[in-house]
Amino acid sequence: MNQVRLITAMDFADDCPVPLAHVMRLTQAEPDTLLDLLDGLSEVTRARLAVWLYGRSHTHEIGVRVATTCKEATLRNIAGLVGNQLYDLSRRPYPAPNHGMHGGGGRRQVSLGGSRVSARAFS
Repeated sequence: MNQVRLITAMDFADDCPVPLAHVMRLTQAEPDTLLDLLDGLSEVTRARLAVWLYGRSHTHEIGVRVATTCKEATLRNIAGLVGNQLYDLSRRPYPAPNHGMHGGGGRRQVSLGGSRVSARAFS
């Protein structure tokens, strides 16, 4: 018999460089107070955190913001080419990912009348 287990935040806590409660505060922080929450963390920890956050689709932007507090060499030492890319992203305006959404507010026009081809097939 297959058992289904719910995935919780604790499933991702093992490789997180800071306590999960701190990550929760970061994700809920206003953009102008985000950097205040990083006070007291070493640059290496901030770089590891930036890479960890950037590696999750729902925290990309926070990862880029955390990377702004790190030197290029530190990010490169932590994550190699990914660290280089993250450094570059952190030094320019961050375009929020569109996750495959199209222009026009992300809504696709839907026709309930069907296509012309299918209409001809029935006439």
